[in-house]
Amino acid sequence: MRLQDRVAIVVGAGQSPGEGIGNGRATALTFAREGAKVLCVDHHLDSAQETVDLIAAKGGTAVAFKADVTKNADLKAMVADAHGRWGSVDILHNNVGVSLSGGDAELLDITEEAFDRCVAINLKSCILAAKHVIPIMRQQQRGSIINISSMAAITTYPYVAYKATKSAMIAFTEQLAYQNAQYGIRANVILPGLMNTPMAVDTRAREFKKSRAEVEAERDSKVPLRKKMGTGWDVANAALFLASDEASFVTGVTLPVDGGASVRRG
Repeated sequence: MRLQDRVAIVVGAGQSPGEGIGNGRATALTFAREGAKVLCVDHHLDSAQETVDLIAAKGGTAVAFKADVTKNADLKAMVADAHGRWGSVDILHNNVGVSLSGGDAELLDITEEAFDRCVAINLKSCILAAKHVIPIMRQQQRGSIINISSMAAITTYPYVAYKATKSAMIAFTEQLAYQNAQYGIRANVILPGLMNTPMAVDTRAREFKKSRAEVEAERDSKVPLRKKMGTGWDVANAALFLASDEASFVTGVTLPVDGGASVRRG
């Protein structure tokens, strides 16, 4: 019960269609298992409710909340709901992000519409969610913000908007950490590597007209550790550490969860 009596908002607590479990759903389940009350936020309310039902089946506490994260009013309402319902907001976990599913592409092929969409979902949502939660956390003199970036930020990733926004998320998290340390608020960012999640694998299988097994094998072959991708649970466990008191002296950190991919050079 490492998060007993904490209130957590998990943005992106549903998941894309496909096999396995997504980072957001795994994190919501993990937070709830460790005692947190979890507001499960997603654009698709039915998917968020599926996460809530999984939590309730294990005796946890969670509520589904529908939000379009590109809309400031929705993010403000999200924070107000959690705070009004449970009296505090101790953890904000920003997990939403799109690349191929948002129309992202290489430089010569990307459209203005796709670029704007990716920026709004990946970066603007993270900044505005923090804007609304920071006043509550400052008043409480405590809080943990965990942003999910990507190894794409520091590796040779080909698609423009995803790489740019996930890189910017690291800089924003460092700014959050520095400017809010005096209030007891911590901010850290996780960089997942190649993960076996519905968004990462099933989306690529559909986009590139390959079987899931083909995409899975190709991605597995690129991972140094055991030649096997990570799962949503690996990201969730990292997030649990950063959300818990075990990380009480950890802020401004960029944490790769990547099976060793980031240690390769050249």
